[in-house]
Amino acid sequence: MWGRGQGVRRVEGEGSPGGEESNGPLYKTNSTAGSELPGSSEFDKRQQSKDSIFFCDGVRRIDYVLSYVDDPKQDGDKKTERRKEFENNLLKSGLELETEDKKDSEDGRTYFVKIHAPWEVLTTYAEVLNIKMPIRENDIPSAMENPFECMFGPFRLPKEVMNPEPDYFTAPFSKQRQELFFIEDENTFFSPSVRNRIVYYILSRCPYGTEEGKKKFGIKRLLSNGTYTAAYPLHDGQYWKKSKDQNCGNERYTLYTQWARFLRFYKEQPLDLIRRYYGERIGIYFAWLGFYTEMLFFAAVVGLICFIYGLITMTGNMSSIEICDESIGGEIIMCPLCDKNCEYWKLNSTCESSRYSHLFDNVATLFFAIFMGIWVTLFLELWKRRQARLEYEWDLVDFEEEQQQLQLRPEYEAKCTQKKKNPVTQELELERKWTLDFYGKLFLCWMAILFWISLIIASMIAVIVYRLSVYAAFASLMEDTETLQPISSLLTPQLATSVTASCLNFVIIMILNFLYERIAIWITDMEIPRTHLEYENRLTMKMFLFQFVNYYSSCFYVAFFKGKFVGYPGAYTYMFNKWRNEECDPAGCLIELTTQLTIIMAGKQIWGNIQEAILPWVWNWWRRRRARTNSEKLYSRWEQDHALQSFGALGLFYEYLEMVIQFGFITLFVASFPLAPLLALMNNILEIRVDSWKLTTQYRRPVAAKAHSIGVWQEILNGMAVLSVVTNAFIVAFTSDMIPRLVYYYAYSTDHNSPMSGYINNSLSVFKISDFPVEPGASLGTFTTCRYRDYRYPPDHEKKYLHTMQFWHILAAKMAFIIIMEHIVFIVKFFVAWMIPDVPSEVKARIKREKFLTIQILHEYELNKLKENLCNRTDYQVEKEVIATEGKRELAQVMA
Repeated sequence: MWGRGQGVRRVEGEGSPGGEESNGPLYKTNSTAGSELPGSSEFDKRQQSKDSIFFCDGVRRIDYVLSYVDDPKQDGDKKTERRKEFENNLLKSGLELETEDKKDSEDGRTYFVKIHAPWEVLTTYAEVLNIKMPIRENDIPSAMENPFECMFGPFRLPKEVMNPEPDYFTAPFSKQRQELFFIEDENTFFSPSVRNRIVYYILSRCPYGTEEGKKKFGIKRLLSNGTYTAAYPLHDGQYWKKSKDQNCGNERYTLYTQWARFLRFYKEQPLDLIRRYYGERIGIYFAWLGFYTEMLFFAAVVGLICFIYGLITMTGNMSSIEICDESIGGEIIMCPLCDKNCEYWKLNSTCESSRYSHLFDNVATLFFAIFMGIWVTLFLELWKRRQARLEYEWDLVDFEEEQQQLQLRPEYEAKCTQKKKNPVTQELELERKWTLDFYGKLFLCWMAILFWISLIIASMIAVIVYRLSVYAAFASLMEDTETLQPISSLLTPQLATSVTASCLNFVIIMILNFLYERIAIWITDMEIPRTHLEYENRLTMKMFLFQFVNYYSSCFYVAFFKGKFVGYPGAYTYMFNKWRNEECDPAGCLIELTTQLTIIMAGKQIWGNIQEAILPWVWNWWRRRRARTNSEKLYSRWEQDHALQSFGALGLFYEYLEMVIQFGFITLFVASFPLAPLLALMNNILEIRVDSWKLTTQYRRPVAAKAHSIGVWQEILNGMAVLSVVTNAFIVAFTSDMIPRLVYYYAYSTDHNSPMSGYINNSLSVFKISDFPVEPGASLGTFTTCRYRDYRYPPDHEKKYLHTMQFWHILAAKMAFIIIMEHIVFIVKFFVAWMIPDVPSEVKARIKREKFLTIQILHEYELNKLKENLCNRTDYQVEKEVIATEGKRELAQVMA
């Protein structure tokens, strides 16, 4: 790969892969030796625009920039030697370099090495990377016009923004068949995103010497050891105004004005322009996020209707009417909720909380849970269709993962000491030797993962202990403090405990997230995965497993454990034989689950937007303040970009993770909070514009990368969709009061005029105060019994304090409901998935038509070349070659 060359004064193409020579112009480039700088040239920089993206000659485009600070105090000689070797090897590979002296930088300390990839390098590596390039303009008629297109006019962007370039038939680039491709100008044939992708491929594999007996290579290592401080492709200009240079595309300016402003939130996204500027990988993320947001609109509307239904029927809810009634709820004395410092209390003290509980615990909850089970299936199936259409439009139909994600990681190649023959290709491939040391590292990695998951569970138990220990404090505080009496009916001790515990839990979640992110990356690096795809998949599973337990454990506790293992007065169950287990509010635990979900979900979204928007802006502002001048008009394009934040290789990973965690909130626990999709919709409308704004204005331009799908996240979403059916069925059955109310309505009600009358009295059991083994600290009145939430026989019954038959009826009804609901939703889900094909029929037809026409074009080219090459041979030989070539074309057409 690395040819020979001196790197002093060279011809364009000399030393490039393949060793081919070119008659192109001469460019002066100097090798890095001592104080000499590669690419230094005598040039009056005042003649060049500060926003220029070209070398000093104004001709060669800057495809990549490396920066470093020459500090002799910190391994200066060693770093200088690495840079010298690395840059010489870049010259040998065919790249051209030009270095800006530190005297010309805005801080007076930083050198900038500008890299240009000439035509020979681009064509060589375009073939290596199997990059598809245009061969002819697409003449397939576009799809039929939507008859309702006029209605969507206000949401559309200008055509030149949505479709920045014509649609072409494409084929993998071949250096030997350049005449076949639609090359109007060699300088613009490869887009800037393709150019920086090719240069990064070279940079990531370029060697820089041998240290400790091991070959060292790759820009990533040089960045980590401080040899270079940054490596990045350039933006094509400033985002707030167009460049005066006609050779600049001004795509960044277009993206900012048409996409990255919040006031454009109602407009469609220019996906083709995003893909052209940032690459398919970032383009597919914004396509998915936009489609997810569109689908959330329907879920949000239905959820809002269900919430409004609960609001309208709140005053007519018989349960809350009886609780608030002085003659019913005011006469029912409840047992103390803790063993010490808790008084007997009247049921009507929870009047307000029982009313608000009805907002979310009503018959609409069941409908919405079933609806969301079907909605999530529609979302995933329709996304597959949208993704298939993008694959066709972005030339990713035949995209092979190994061309990008499956290429070997440089870190893996460096560790490989032996080769093994591939049974399919019969070629020798690098293989990692499985040593005892490697198995030890693997064991250590998984032990670290189990330790962190155990740490989450321990923190959740600590929060539960907090809830159990502070309840009594809240109860006595609200009882003794006169200033809290006016809000005591709304802010009950249960609700106060739940709110403070949720806030504490959120803080713990954020702290653990911050620590674990670094641990997960360290563990995955230690495993040395073979490919980029394998690396991302392993990191994704580690991070998602951790985040799943971290974010959802407290919600699972409130939904499925709180109030389920309480026992009864005189025989309560205790955690660690010390803290009495929590009880639910007489109106149910659903309102507490709603509180927990709202605080964590809303808190995460607010903190996420602060992290994504405000922190990068503050950091960039501070860096500009520390510079010699903070005006971007006074220093060069590469210095402006150097002052920005780095998006990083895992930048998109965190964006997906954030959205997938949100997806879990609106699917796994949506039965408890119908407004969750509405919150998610409002957040995502903001998220799209925040992500686009920070990517366009606050971050350096990421290296373009290909992707034809959202990858492993699709499987994670599918798994969560299935799990959500189960969790929502259990929430409706065990967390809400719907099933007990239905059982009472149909089997135990005695009032035909008002079937739900008497439900509250029926759902509370009686306990004789004298049966307490140890008298609670509460003061006794004239009453001898108290009530508690359960279905048990009264103290004067022969089955004293055992579960009544109604308890078993309710339990059986709950289990039957779960089975029936799950089967109904799963049947509908699978039917919907079967009915909706993954690839639209129109796209299938267009793919086949394009393949046919592309094959025809390629074979016509081959046939013409063959006729030219055989013009000096006998007629008989020519005829045989032509017949064979035409037969090959016909066979290929039949197979297509």
